[in-house]
Amino acid sequence: MANRMRILGIDPGLAIVGWGIVERVNGMTFRPIAYGSINTPAHTEVPYRLSLIYKNLCTIIEKYHPDEMAVEELFFTNNQTTGIAVAEARGVILLVAEQHHIPVAEYTPPEVKQAVVGYGKAEKHQVIDMVTRLLNLPAPPKPDDTADAIAIALCHGQSAGAILRAIDRR
Repeated sequence: MANRMRILGIDPGLAIVGWGIVERVNGMTFRPIAYGSINTPAHTEVPYRLSLIYKNLCTIIEKYHPDEMAVEELFFTNNQTTGIAVAEARGVILLVAEQHHIPVAEYTPPEVKQAVVGYGKAEKHQVIDMVTRLLNLPAPPKPDDTADAIAIALCHGQSAGAILRAIDRR
């Protein structure tokens, strides 16, 4: 299938890394391939948790062979300590992409919401609902981080850069 593109969406975190793989089959038609989350145990050393993220993400990539990866950009709130931990996990995620020669695109939360819901300030439940509807899923993806990762993949699939790369593959 010449116009096929598999996109791995990632919602980075230290405790939970949401992931979702969608395949764009024709133009703007998407189908879900697989999705889930990488969960690391609380109260364990950060290096161990980062290692779990690394190993699990490598396994996902080796199993599903995504063409491109889309990762949510860091969005700092009031808790900068959490932001630092997420940045460390994000660094591991970007390293895995580089080691597997997967191009990476980055999107802000408002960009993802705009692409999936049509409104950059959409609520989380609206994003989850649209992901479920757009992919005709039997139930909303759990946890929320997984739904966010799928939304990131869909956002990338709808971007001009991803569409042009798919055309170049023909």
